[in-house]
Amino acid sequence: MYKTPCSRLSGLVGVSVKQKLVQNAPRCNQSARSLIQLHRREPSNWLTYWHLNFLKRQYVTKSNSELQQRAVPKQTPLIGIVDDRDDSVERQVQRIPTIDPVVTDAERPEDVTSKVQPEISTLKFTTEDAASQKTTVSSTVVKSDEIPHVQLETDKEKEARLDRQWKQLKVNVTDLPDVYARLAKIKLTALVVTTAAAGYAMAPVPFDPVTFVVSCLGTGLASCAANSINQYFEVPFDSNMNRTKNRPLVRGQISPLHAVSFALACGVPGVALLTLAVNPLTGFLGALNIFLYTCCYTPLKRLSITNTWVGAVVGAIPPVMGWTAATGCLEPGALLLGGFLYSWQFPHFNALSWNLKEDYSRGGYRMMSVTHPSMCQRVALRHSAGLIGLATLAPVLDVTTWTFPIISLPVNLYITYLAFRFYRKGDRSSARKLFFCSLWHLPMLLLLALTCKKPRRDQEDTALSPASVLPS
Repeated sequence: MYKTPCSRLSGLVGVSVKQKLVQNAPRCNQSARSLIQLHRREPSNWLTYWHLNFLKRQYVTKSNSELQQRAVPKQTPLIGIVDDRDDSVERQVQRIPTIDPVVTDAERPEDVTSKVQPEISTLKFTTEDAASQKTTVSSTVVKSDEIPHVQLETDKEKEARLDRQWKQLKVNVTDLPDVYARLAKIKLTALVVTTAAAGYAMAPVPFDPVTFVVSCLGTGLASCAANSINQYFEVPFDSNMNRTKNRPLVRGQISPLHAVSFALACGVPGVALLTLAVNPLTGFLGALNIFLYTCCYTPLKRLSITNTWVGAVVGAIPPVMGWTAATGCLEPGALLLGGFLYSWQFPHFNALSWNLKEDYSRGGYRMMSVTHPSMCQRVALRHSAGLIGLATLAPVLDVTTWTFPIISLPVNLYITYLAFRFYRKGDRSSARKLFFCSLWHLPMLLLLALTCKKPRRDQEDTALSPASVLPS
């Protein structure tokens, strides 16, 4: 009675399971085929002999205790006796004290055997020496409270070591004149005052000592102010140059505020003297020279080679100031003297900068000798030859007599010849000779111009008046 329903239930369950298996069979086959294809596409996933070999080695390594440590064991460092102690004891062990000479029986003059057997006495002294060293070292190891040996430095050695190092210098009041002289570039200032005095002396007016002294003093103070401000702006660049690294501001001998105060103390009275005690034109030229040197020439040194031409204009203004201080007006003679200074500065400075091109390059200055060497040589030759033409122009402008072009021709030809050698060779020797020639060439040229100065018109009139009276 119950057989039929049970068989029917089992039959229904079996049919449903069979249908599900039939439905899932293609999916299983498809998934199995995709896995096989993917495995075939990736050869790295294949199970090869090397995989089995690796598994075998891992099994052997884990199972066999003898194969667990396959790397070479690291050797333990040997610890010495000294390493067990502290640093103070180690320093004391390294110290070997001096050993006083031990007078043995072999060293006595009464002992005759010392002369016969010197080897035995030497051996005895060596054994005693070694024994004393052992006892001394052992005593230093035991006595760890002993102060270690320190090498004392003498005062001379300390002073020499400190001199080799850069340090900020403290200047006394008695040293300030020397610091001020270097801050004002006293040699350059002396050259500026000399050219201004030459311009005053060449003017065709009667000589006034008071005006001459005041104009020279004002020009010198203006030059000191311009040079001080120039050094104030160029401190970081001067520190890179061997020629300027010992300047007061670079060494820290005075503060920047002190330097600026010194510049103001020189510049304001200098321009005031030139304006009030001489004439406003000379004061204006002095203020213009300070402006050109500090605000135009100084920053242009790191921007363009035109700084050399601007600097030549700055150097040409002082003789013009001397002329205007005497006459009160700007005449062709003043411009001629300024032209002498303008042309002279190119062979002078180009020869100087040629031997200092590495220094200028380290300082970051764009000079002709650094960026345009061939132009530096050409410009020096061109302006050296131009001095001959300016000397010929002097009698035409009634500044000198015709004797001046003749007697100044050898001097101008010589500097032109050295400039030509500098142009052809371009070496340090030719540049050095041209520079040293320019040092004596300018004073010689101004002195010759002063000796050949054309007499004034009032002097000519006084010289001609007695001659006109005699025939009557």
